Amino acid sequence: MTNQKKPRFKIGDTVVITIYGTVGKITSVKFLDNMHVYEVNKSEGLYLESSLQMLSEYEGEITDTEKIDIEYHFFIGDLVKVRGYGSNLFKIMGFRTEIWRYKSDAWEDIIYELSRVSDGEWLEAAEDELTLVADKDSADTFIQKLGLLYIMDKKKKPVNLNKTNSSYRQSEKELLETAKEKQELIDGLLDLYNDYTVLYKLFKDPEYEQVLKQTMRKLKRISKKNDDQNVV
Repeated sequence: MTNQKKPRFKIGDTVVITIYGTVGKITSVKFLDNMHVYEVNKSEGLYLESSLQMLSEYEGEITDTEKIDIEYHFFIGDLVKVRGYGSNLFKIMGFRTEIWRYKSDAWEDIIYELSRVSDGEWLEAAEDELTLVADKDSADTFIQKLGLLYIMDKKKKPVNLNKTNSSYRQSEKELLETAKEKQELIDGLLDLYNDYTVLYKLFKDPEYEQVLKQTMRKLKRISKKNDDQNVV
């Protein structure tokens, strides 16, 4: 095993990035390609040892730095709708902050990278273009509920329970499993109907109203099938 030399800097050290003259703290130390590289102030870039120097040893000119506190309203995994895209749903896959500084003006832009749920189409949008539909903890459940609307009904041939031939018999276990699947489908559709009722009240989007109508039609069809099967 090759002996790995000790890193020159450790987490928490205050250093100067010599090519910029800016000051920061070491937040991570990594060993890549037989050399140590350093993360400064949790930035995406990594710095070689040769580009850093301890603040106490630095004799060059220090560039003034600023601390920027940015509040993010959305996070990776959140489910959102985007202004101009109707009721299409997008999932947040990443985000970045663009910092703009000029002599007489300054601002920060937060850009979110999105993937459309229906087909995976990539989109970038600003924070003020987004509306939260479901946070990252409930997004997948919400999508699964929505998917119930697009499940194709599998038509099964009616079973004649009076036939004695075993190939036509349906066991009590199979009947129970079928009933359980139907109940789970109904429960999911009811949850979806309630979720979209809230969304429609908030946004008055006619496409949400269409989802409500479609969900209700689906529930009625399932209910009718149950009634038909219960008729003796």
